[in-house]
Amino acid sequence: MATPAVSVEMPRNDVAGADRALLKRQAYEVLRGWILSERFPAGAFLSERRLAAELGMSKTPVKAALERLAAEGFVVVSPQQGIVVRELTVHEIADQFEIRQALEAFVLRSIAGKLNADETRRLEANLAAAQRAADERNLAASIDLDAEYHQMYCEFLGNREILRVMADLRGRIHRVISRVFGDDLSRLQPCVDEHRRIAQAVIAGDGEGAVAALEDHLTYGKQQLLSPRRR
Repeated sequence: MATPAVSVEMPRNDVAGADRALLKRQAYEVLRGWILSERFPAGAFLSERRLAAELGMSKTPVKAALERLAAEGFVVVSPQQGIVVRELTVHEIADQFEIRQALEAFVLRSIAGKLNADETRRLEANLAAAQRAADERNLAASIDLDAEYHQMYCEFLGNREILRVMADLRGRIHRVISRVFGDDLSRLQPCVDEHRRIAQAVIAGDGEGAVAALEDHLTYGKQQLLSPRRR
């Protein structure tokens, strides 16, 4: 005789807790996206009440989302000024490039000549999509594909700690890359060419060549953002 199926209902308190967690995550993801897209540019003042109305939710998940964004360096919460979208400082930009260069150089040296067929196909697909985005001068797609390209190498290595650090940096890196491309759309094609040179060196097993190409690639963005006219 078949055992009847047993349905397990989540306790009401647990359901409510899950709903609250979902709303907090949704608020965080939307607000973070608005900051990254510069719908809320650096220096913009934010209001919990207005944001809650725009998102169609109470102020509680919005407050939690803003606290998380403050912890990640996207906004500043001040009793005097209120909530303000943070501008990246010169030192923060320089630090991000230094961390990226150190981590990604290690990754490239470690995986050079070791990619399997599926990993090589993923790289080639990313490069093809990036070329289309550059041809179309599609800024949003180019930024997303740039982040995906650099993250892929870390995934190929499989070092969980490096993946964790890179994931933590991803939002801030996204802001930096947005500014590089936003200042100069003609940069889209050279970026694809530089990505292609890095990939070719990695696939060929030339770790040092890949690192040299990476350094050239990152140097432009660093110089662009740290030039005196930007300070």
